[in-house]
This record gives sequence, structure tokens and C-alpha cells, in this order.
Amino acid sequence: MKLALTEATKGVGKTSPNPAVGAVVVADGRVVARGWHRRAGTAHAEIAALRAAGAAARGATLYVSLEPCNHTGRTGPCTTAIIEAGIRRVVMATTDPNPRVRGRGRRRLQDAGLEVRSDILAAEARQLNEAYFHVHRTGRPFVTVKVAVSLDGQIATAAGDSRWITGLAARRESHRLRASVDAVVIGGETARLDDPSLTVRHTRGRNPHRVIVTASGKLPGGLGLLNTTDERTVVATTTGGAKRVSSARADVWSFRTTRGGRIAIDSLLERMTGAGWQSVLLEGGGKLIAEFLRAGRVDKWIQFTAPIIIGPGRASVSDLGIEHVAAAVTFERVSWSEVGKDQMFVGYPKRRAA
Repeated sequence: MKLALTEATKGVGKTSPNPAVGAVVVADGRVVARGWHRRAGTAHAEIAALRAAGAAARGATLYVSLEPCNHTGRTGPCTTAIIEAGIRRVVMATTDPNPRVRGRGRRRLQDAGLEVRSDILAAEARQLNEAYFHVHRTGRPFVTVKVAVSLDGQIATAAGDSRWITGLAARRESHRLRASVDAVVIGGETARLDDPSLTVRHTRGRNPHRVIVTASGKLPGGLGLLNTTDERTVVATTTGGAKRVSSARADVWSFRTTRGGRIAIDSLLERMTGAGWQSVLLEGGGKLIAEFLRAGRVDKWIQFTAPIIIGPGRASVSDLGIEHVAAAVTFERVSWSEVGKDQMFVGYPKRRAA
């Protein structure tokens, strides 16, 4: 199963809206084939492994990192192919949370007389596809905040310079994160001050969709994000702000405003779900991150901390209205690691009881 999960990692960032899945065929105690899902619309991991195994699949055991499907989508049911290949035993890491699959694949295999085992490295399998499991549980995309800060928590100097706070190794890891998500999101102020490209550069991978969230819709006409020749940029704005977006290369999403004149975070996430996005990387700025935190819609926090001190500058998070330490945002499943000369923090915000 560890080998199947390793195969699955090859598809991370490539298969959305499908999960990343790996499969291994074992016959007479040895691995005879392996496979992974390369992208939506292509052969699932089970099919790739079975094709590689050929006649050796008859009487063998199939290890797969997620429950095989039993329905026809862009490809046929994996359960049918497994049965026809003569597989005797299927070991799956965990049940698929998708209602079209959940439990049905297992039952189909058992009804055909195959032995089926599950919950083998289940936690690792769910972690690998955490966005996929999240969207099927909550109905909204999985939101990861990514920030790069100095030791004193600044993302830029008071003059706005931020290149580069962290080292090349941390920037490479940041770009791997971009390559693994469906969309990368920034606020209007970050777009105006930094005009980032939001593309994948320091590693191989596809560029995510790009989103600028700006209630006012006031964006410079020469902004690089609004004049790209590859992927179009989404400008999420208010009904009034939509009239100020002049770029013909931008897709404008307009929303009604909240009482504070802002875009409701849940409305934005609902639109993203409708676009088929499962994972979102929020890269700033501080005001937008604070809005997501106040709405309880940050699912994961990744922070790169550089061994430098800047002094007064731009903070990674704007005012949350917290007056007592006891009310601070806290995290669980926390980990720290070295990335070059920098420290990488990963944590999941704890949910407060209503």
C-alpha cells in the first residue's frame, strides 16, 4: 500500500477534479505492475496497473489507494475491469467519499466473489487527497494560506519591497504548492502593489487559475495579471466594482456586498465550487487572509519564516479584532521543517465551537 500511495503522489496537482490514485498488482508475493492516474479523462490507476500486468493479473492481488469506482464517467467502471482481469483480492486504503462511489465499488467487487480489505494506511490516503475529501464533506474548496515572512512577521518592508524574504529552496516549495492547486488567490491591494505573475516557475507543473479579489474593482489597466496571454485571470468583485474592470482578458465574477461593503467569503467559495475547483491557495494580502480567518474558512496554514528582521512593514495578517491571547487562532497537527535556510510551518486551524 505504501508503494500504491507513492504511485498516487505522481498525480498530485494533475488529476482535479479527480483524486490522485495509485495501484499495484502483486502476484506470488512480488510486484508485477503498478499504475497511477495521470489526469482526468485518462485511465484510472487500476486500469493502468491492470494493463501493465496483462495475464499476470489473473489470481493476483490489487492494492489501490482509494476505493475503485463502479460508475461510468469519462471512463468505464474500474470494478468491471478488475473483475474481468481475474483479480482475486483487492486491498484498498480507504472508501471514496464521492457519493457516486462511496461503498458501491466495494459491494460490486464482493458481489462478484472477490475478497476485499480496506482501511490500510487510510489516514495517509486521506491526507494525500485532503482537498478531495474536504470538498465532498463540506461542499466547498479546501483553502490553504501560504505566507513568507521575516522573523518579526512582515511580508514586505514599509516601502513595499518583498523580493526576496525567503531563499530559493522555500520559493521552489511555494511553486510546488501552486502547481498542486486549482486556483491561487490574492487581494486587490496585493495585485496593485506587487503585480505578481502567480505562475509556476521553479518547478514543473501546470499554472493554476488566478483570482484577484477586490470589492472596488479598481485595478491598473497595465496590470500583468490582466494582460496575460495564457490563462485568463478571474476578478472577483462587487456589482459596482465590475463596471470598473476594463480588461478584456479578465473573467469578472460579481457579488452582492456584505454590510461592510465586502464580498462574502462563502459566496466566493460557492462560485469556486461551481467552477469545479477543489483546492485554493490564498497568498495574500493581510486583509483578505484576515477575512478568511474571521469567516472560519482557512483549512490549512503554510508559513515560510526567514531568519531576517525587517521592523515596521506589511504584516501577513491584518487586524482580527483579538484583544486577549486566549482568543487567538490556534492550530493542530502542527509540523516544522527546514527548507534551505528557512523554517516551514504547517498547521490546521482549530475550529471553535459555535
